[in-house]
Amino acid sequence: MRLPSVFRRTPFRLTLSFLALFALAASALLLYIYFASRAEAEGRAQAGIQRELDALTAIYRERGADALNAELIDRTSKGGPYLFLLMDRQGQPQTGNVNESPIVGYQGGEQWESFRLSGADAQGRVARRAAMGVQLQLSGGELLFVGEDIGDTEQYLYRLSMVLWGAAGLVFLLGLGGGLLVSRQVEGALGRLNAVVDAARSGDLKPRVAVLNTGDELDELGGNLNAMLDRLEQSMASIRHAGDAIAHDLRSPLTRMRARLEVALIEAEAGRVDGREALALALDETDDLLKTFNAVLSIARLQAASDIPDPEIFDAAELATDMAELYDPAAEDKSLDFQSEIERGLDIRGNRAFLAQALANLIDNALKYTPAGGAVMLRARHRSSGEVEFSVTDTGPGIAVDDRSRVLERFVRLDDSRSESGAGLGLSLVQAVAELHGGRVDIDDGPGMIDGCGPGLRVALVLPAA
Repeated sequence: MRLPSVFRRTPFRLTLSFLALFALAASALLLYIYFASRAEAEGRAQAGIQRELDALTAIYRERGADALNAELIDRTSKGGPYLFLLMDRQGQPQTGNVNESPIVGYQGGEQWESFRLSGADAQGRVARRAAMGVQLQLSGGELLFVGEDIGDTEQYLYRLSMVLWGAAGLVFLLGLGGGLLVSRQVEGALGRLNAVVDAARSGDLKPRVAVLNTGDELDELGGNLNAMLDRLEQSMASIRHAGDAIAHDLRSPLTRMRARLEVALIEAEAGRVDGREALALALDETDDLLKTFNAVLSIARLQAASDIPDPEIFDAAELATDMAELYDPAAEDKSLDFQSEIERGLDIRGNRAFLAQALANLIDNALKYTPAGGAVMLRARHRSSGEVEFSVTDTGPGIAVDDRSRVLERFVRLDDSRSESGAGLGLSLVQAVAELHGGRVDIDDGPGMIDGCGPGLRVALVLPAA
């Protein structure tokens, strides 16, 4: 028979385990309390009996058997919990409040014994009450027994044990009820989480977990799940957008390449042109398509990576110096003033190849969009926050403030850049590299208008220092 779900939940099983452990510990504690209290009560009774025995034997030694007999008569007449019996040498009772000694087979010396007294309780029923006593042979041969009725103490210990066991049972029931309540609450919270996961597994990424802001583990799990779904939904939207953008941006070059191949085929069949020229143009178009696909693939791999691949700690100044030397001839060919300001000791942790590609994209964009006679500045420095910053500043046309967030998306090309080659993936790759390394990309105004050029643009790749 299958148990209800609440009894199969981990919180309920943990509650039962805790209650079992509690019951074991409580039982051991209650047993200890009971036996310790019993030993303490018996110890007090034994000490009282010993005092009575010492007092009576002292009277016997000092004043004789008649004085002891008189003392016993006086004590039994006053009542109390103590039991007395004086016997002659043959063991026949003489004086006391019990008829016979409960100690059978007396061997001499002080002989202690625990026994039961028969008597009537308050309702007239026969009851056997606990008692203990000691028997001693006096110097004259008489036998003296002294005992104490400890029935009240035993009743108190019994009532105490019942109260303790009742309290333990109540705590167990309350714990069981609390376990059921907690299990239901956890089951409800996990049920909401499972509902969101099931929806996501079915392809619906819209549902989110309700976060109660209690600060507990379930809230933390729900927040993380919501963040994961946000990231997944964003990635899926990015994939859909990338697919649409690829289809849109590749339609023209593919159509153009097909038209050129068709024209080349017709001209070649007519014998008017050499088909190798058309094939060379088609190869150029194919190379552009491959570059676009490779860039998209690189961005996708960067965004899918959970950590930096093949990380190392190196001086970012060396990377910046290498890139400055690499692009200096290209800037000179375009009649641009290319300068660099590079600090030393810029240790960062990352993938050198990815960072080199990102920095190359920044410099390449600056050289591409800065008109002849302009200037480009590469800087690598420490920020006041301790971060390491690569920045490329140019005197080109710049980017409007409203478009600066858009240019970091894939396949976004502004109207002013349509005349230049490219697929709109350069800054997207820089953004992906920055996110992978825990950094960011900042886009700001350049130096302003200089000799009719400007206002320019400053793009910074900011990374955490090692």
